[in-house]
Amino acid sequence: MDVGPYFDSLLGITIGVLVIVWLEREISAGIQQRIGPEYVGPLGILQALADGTKLLFKENILPSRSNTRLFSIGPAIAVISILLSFSVIPFSSRLILADLNIGIFLWIAISSIAPVGLLMSGYGSNNKYSFLGSLRAATQLISYDIDTNTERGLGPKLL
Repeated sequence: MDVGPYFDSLLGITIGVLVIVWLEREISAGIQQRIGPEYVGPLGILQALADGTKLLFKENILPSRSNTRLFSIGPAIAVISILLSFSVIPFSSRLILADLNIGIFLWIAISSIAPVGLLMSGYGSNNKYSFLGSLRAATQLISYDIDTNTERGLGPKLL
């Protein structure tokens, strides 16, 4: 298997994302009449890499009265369910991770697990405001999921 085209695509996407992030920061700075990122690399083009490095080395903080198991497993469930939902999407005629007859139903089922992870994190924090925020986020995910599936015409098919 030749990885050349995939590496080129990945490199292009990475550079494109870095440029878009840099443009967003520069345009936002111009709109807000302030100086944009300019201290990290020439014209601040390495600011996104500096932010990523900072994020990698941040300290993991757990609330003192939280349920650490729920608080830690919740985000993992949300992210894993979203990443698993990509397994049934055919990216090209040759790149198919899982060729299933029930692909769209599996995609809906797996992606609907994400709100459970959000609720687990909010409840595990043992803070009423975090729990209310997680309820709001889960409600938004569920309402957009219902709307998206109805727009695609899957609503009558699922019934």
